Amino acid sequence: MPMIRHARRFAAVGSLTAVSVAGLATGAAAHVTANPSTAEQGSFTKVSFRVPNERDNAATTQVRITLPAEHPIEHLSVRQVPGWTVKVEKAKLATPVKTEGGELTEAVSTITWSGGEIEAGRFQEFDVSMGPLPSGVGRMLFKAEQTYSNDEIVKWDQDPGNGGAEPEHPAPSLTLTPKGAAPAPSGNATVPVAATSADDGTARLLGGLGLAAGVLGVGVGGFGLARSRRNA
Repeated sequence: MPMIRHARRFAAVGSLTAVSVAGLATGAAAHVTANPSTAEQGSFTKVSFRVPNERDNAATTQVRITLPAEHPIEHLSVRQVPGWTVKVEKAKLATPVKTEGGELTEAVSTITWSGGEIEAGRFQEFDVSMGPLPSGVGRMLFKAEQTYSNDEIVKWDQDPGNGGAEPEHPAPSLTLTPKGAAPAPSGNATVPVAATSADDGTARLLGGLGLAAGVLGVGVGGFGLARSRRNA
């Protein structure tokens, strides 16, 4: 009987370890992102702003994306999301921009989705078609604002930087590659290979530890149960 109690306790600890590791991996990636994270300069592209709900006691009820005023977009359209209402606002440019269609004096400044809900443990994607993307620019930042049903507002407006430690609230970013250049790898293209490899190694180590603990706990529990049956 003591052996069975110890086996069950070890199995429970192993399961909790696996769950904790999974939760850590999910929390690390739970922020508003632009997908895909790369596009070609001067092209038209579709960007999906992926918004996960980070709260267990509230739903996301509004999402606002601010476009960079220093890189105005001439053409922009949004895809309808069932259950959500979208509002697109324009603003006058401080300095008009010459385009193929003429002089651009105003451009979309903010896009706001409201009226729907993103429940705990879920995410929603909001698609935007835009172009032409600016040339001679390596990256665009889209500051985001996420509002919850408890009136909490989270601003994703910090520059994610070019590798290293990520800020607490990074803004969604779109890396722009020169026209005709080789496609950039998926994910954040500005992160150095060494940093990416280190992150992958850490994630694999944590995942392996959690899996090993869970398997070991199940094995010990099974051994204890079998021994109890033989004794009986």
